[in-house]
Amino acid sequence: IETAMPEVPRYAMYTGCVCDQLSWQMARSGLLTATARLVAQGESVAATTAAGTPTALSLQRFGHFNGAITRNGSPLGNVISAEVTYSNGLDRIETIRSDGRIEGADPGMAALTGRVEVRFADSTLITQAIDGTPCELVFAWSLGANASFTFTAHAVYLPRPRIEIPGPQGIQATFDWQAAKAVSPARMCTAVLVNTVVSY
Repeated sequence: IETAMPEVPRYAMYTGCVCDQLSWQMARSGLLTATARLVAQGESVAATTAAGTPTALSLQRFGHFNGAITRNGSPLGNVISAEVTYSNGLDRIETIRSDGRIEGADPGMAALTGRVEVRFADSTLITQAIDGTPCELVFAWSLGANASFTFTAHAVYLPRPRIEIPGPQGIQATFDWQAAKAVSPARMCTAVLVNTVVSY
């Protein structure tokens, strides 16, 4: 991956990149934007580009207005905001080398966490948190038959939240959830992206 600052000029090429964490948020308005945190083995700085002239990337972005959250197959109502974070738990191998680079990054135990802020209108999520039972959360965006993204966390556990009464406004509760490997299917999550791109 190369980062370019043509005005300086400074072109930094990062090699051996692996993704450590991917996160995104859901809200009532705006466009869906994900943040990827990478770990690279080394950096090479040059005055000219090694990647060539960049080409324009045609994107069809999802809007938060096109998103929906379901719990065990039913729409989850009264959601103010949500956040999803998938982490590979990379362990950097910082050995002593003459070039100053790391040896690599070993994958650790993957973690899927997030946050759901809801308007306190019923006790569905509170009851699940008290009982300690898992549920399936599905975060989905759709722009039609040829453009959709569905992320399913198959076994989500909710903590017991602290519910405050700040004043005469409505009461909101925040659940910092954590996913685990489900029994069926035997995985923690499933991501399905549908578009018209033939290959990557």
